[in-house]
Amino acid sequence: MKLVFLLFFFPVTLSVKHSLTILVTVSSGVKNIPDLVGVLLVDEVPVGRCDSIRDQAEATQDWMKKLVEDYPEHLERYTRGCLFIHNNYKAQIDILKKQLNQTGGVHILQNKEGCEWDDETGEINGFDQIGYDGEDFIKFDLKTLTWIAQKPEAVITKHKRDRDRPKIERLTSLLTQRYPEFLMKYLDYGKSFLMRTDHPSVSLLQKTPSSPVSCFATGFYPDRVMMFWRKDGEELHGDMELGEILPNHDGSFQMSVDLNLSSVTPEDWRRYECVFHLSGVKDDIITKLDKALIRTNWEFPAGPVIGGVVGLLLLAVCITGVFIWRRRNNGFKPANCFRLIIP
Repeated sequence: MKLVFLLFFFPVTLSVKHSLTILVTVSSGVKNIPDLVGVLLVDEVPVGRCDSIRDQAEATQDWMKKLVEDYPEHLERYTRGCLFIHNNYKAQIDILKKQLNQTGGVHILQNKEGCEWDDETGEINGFDQIGYDGEDFIKFDLKTLTWIAQKPEAVITKHKRDRDRPKIERLTSLLTQRYPEFLMKYLDYGKSFLMRTDHPSVSLLQKTPSSPVSCFATGFYPDRVMMFWRKDGEELHGDMELGEILPNHDGSFQMSVDLNLSSVTPEDWRRYECVFHLSGVKDDIITKLDKALIRTNWEFPAGPVIGGVVGLLLLAVCITGVFIWRRRNNGFKPANCFRLIIP
């Protein structure tokens, strides 16, 4: 009881971690898409990009465009980096293919590097991680200033990188000094966008009459949220599946939480509700489980026209999705739609 009393009168202040992340994907054996795509993200929001077709970095948010107008060296730096990485990583894929006795086929090399800054403690953590063919391969350890092989095949690469001390010194400076400086500047320019609070629209969706009911929230910002189903006011832990928080094209986010209704009688539906909580916002968004509110798609025919449009949309999304960093224990994971492009 004393602990509860103290927590009630002295609430805990949650710190916010800001991040700068550069994601690079280089592919081999994939036709009709750029073999390099790079994305710059601030607080998980894409603010710049480059690819091997244009070989020119570009800002994708209005506030970032204003920054590169004031500091054109930022755009020039990322353009040079894009060109260097393209040539260097294509060579790295060839080396890995020989090292792993791979001949032909589709191969993907991904790099995730940048830094995180805790706005309360001031702690800065840099990271540099490489994945190959959708799996963790090797990462840099700032504490020991050495590379860590994340699978046996990466040991050769680890030893080679550990011997290059000048490169390790440059990387350490980049992760602990240069990237944090960039992040502070970006947060200053983008604060009106990055520090905002956007409430979502919440819908109930169901694919078929026997499918789980999905509570889907989209358009919210920031991505510090909680979402769950509850019954009679109590949060559920079983019969529920929470999805990932995913980015929208406009910098907002989306997520969903599914509820399995196979063992729930129709008369008990009224006892369930979906709860969406946005950090820093007092009132939750509560959506009652009501059959009349569920949006479905099984009543609509998927004719040739609809099917063609959906097919084009899927292709566009999947081409982009190949290069989206997917998190699984902070590691690499192949984008699901990649299988739609490459059977």
